[in-house]
Amino acid sequence: MQELPLFPLNTVLFPGMPISLHIFEPRYQLMINQCIKNEQSFGIVLIAEGQEALGPLATPHPVGCIARITQVERLENGRMTILAIGQERFQVQSLKHDQPYLIGTVEPLPLNKQNTQRLQEAGQQLRPLVERYLSILSAVVQPLDFTPGNLPDDPLALAYLAATIVQIPAEQKQPLLAVDNAVTLLSDMRAIYLREVALLQVMIERDPRENGATFSRN
Repeated sequence: MQELPLFPLNTVLFPGMPISLHIFEPRYQLMINQCIKNEQSFGIVLIAEGQEALGPLATPHPVGCIARITQVERLENGRMTILAIGQERFQVQSLKHDQPYLIGTVEPLPLNKQNTQRLQEAGQQLRPLVERYLSILSAVVQPLDFTPGNLPDDPLALAYLAATIVQIPAEQKQPLLAVDNAVTLLSDMRAIYLREVALLQVMIERDPRENGATFSRN
């Protein structure tokens, strides 16, 4: 176990995924400056109860993701913008409130990746759905800098990328972060993408002239 400063947010960070944060509250300026000084990571946890900013410390969900700071841009009045990368998952065992920010006693939450062949198969089943989703989303919302070849080959990295980009509420993403088996995670992501692709497809078919896009089911 280890003690880790925690940053409750209305978002879910997944391993390997980047997150950009604007740090403007004094308590989190203090926390991030301490992390930078000590070359320490911090934990990002989804808020279960409370608000993200300018209020009492929120109550977080118990499963979060360690964030390693990779870039810092200093702004006026102590504010800063940071870029961090998700590392491993963790489970919060207890919380301390003796600092202006939360400190969690956490333990690592490794993912079961034993069934390598099934993991590869699940990744191959998810990939075309992610490609389809991004293609339709690019036509409906805005052009994306995306080519199918840019998706990661590693099935777990693909699953976490898919979980990050899919446009569903954070409360629906939190159970994905908490899944303890890699094959189950990929299967859950496939079910979500089957649903989301179908919904986007219906939207396009209702107004095929939208953004000049036309699609038909395969």
